[in-house]
Amino acid sequence: MLKKKNLLFLIIAVSILALAVVGCGDNNEPAPDNNNNNNGNDNGEAVGDGSLQRVLDAGEFHVVGSGGYRPFNYFDEDGEIVGFDVDTGAAIAERLGVELNYGDTAWDGIIEGLRAGRYDAVLGSMAITDERLEVVSFTIPYYYSGAQLVVREDSGITDPSEMDGLTIGVATGTTFADDAEELGATVSYYEDDNQTLMELINGRIDGVITDRVVAIVNIDGMQGGDQLTMAGDLLRLEQMALALRQDDEELLAELNEILEEMHADGTLRAISEEWLGEDITVDQ
Repeated sequence: MLKKKNLLFLIIAVSILALAVVGCGDNNEPAPDNNNNNNGNDNGEAVGDGSLQRVLDAGEFHVVGSGGYRPFNYFDEDGEIVGFDVDTGAAIAERLGVELNYGDTAWDGIIEGLRAGRYDAVLGSMAITDERLEVVSFTIPYYYSGAQLVVREDSGITDPSEMDGLTIGVATGTTFADDAEELGATVSYYEDDNQTLMELINGRIDGVITDRVVAIVNIDGMQGGDQLTMAGDLLRLEQMALALRQDDEELLAELNEILEEMHADGTLRAISEEWLGEDITVDQ
């Protein structure tokens, strides 16, 4: 009987000891980390959005324009896309340490293509507007220009106020349609300014609103351009910049730094003077 009691006491003692050990073990477990997130690395350092690294890893800066906006981006006689925008892109790519991949796409879908990730940026003489800022980000301006009315020289039109009730051609997706509507004109849309100006030369429309520099260069250089003239002063000024996806903050910051350097060291001025014969890279 005594042996049974001693055995029972031994079992109880072992059970109590086991429970005590388990309890101590639970108290020593590390508390769960409820503050884990994806905004940093193991050292607690901030992790960027990866947009700049994406370009560096690809080894190219992929940008686009319409390809029909002489002298900023257009196809030369050899089928190569050239112009002020293209040379600006090449200078930017060189400072990034990558190659430039300059492509062309329809202007009316260019922002949608950017947001879908088909290219890194739009570098095609795109003006900064409040409406566009709702869906994309812009760099600092790389040049300044303005909206200009172009008419046939034999039209007798000398001022934009005379366009009420007439037809003005503009490139689809540009800001120039608003200018035409404000003049009381009917707006006719075309793919690019090669088409708008040819339609004007052929007498199918009464005027074209485009960038002032585009107007000057095409009046001087395109076939039939000598039949055209600029009517009145600039309708308004515009700031031209690169457009990027709103999430690409690292790439935006790097491009702004590069553009500031290119303004300061005269690179943009030299490109402007080569293509246009004047410096349009400073705010007038």
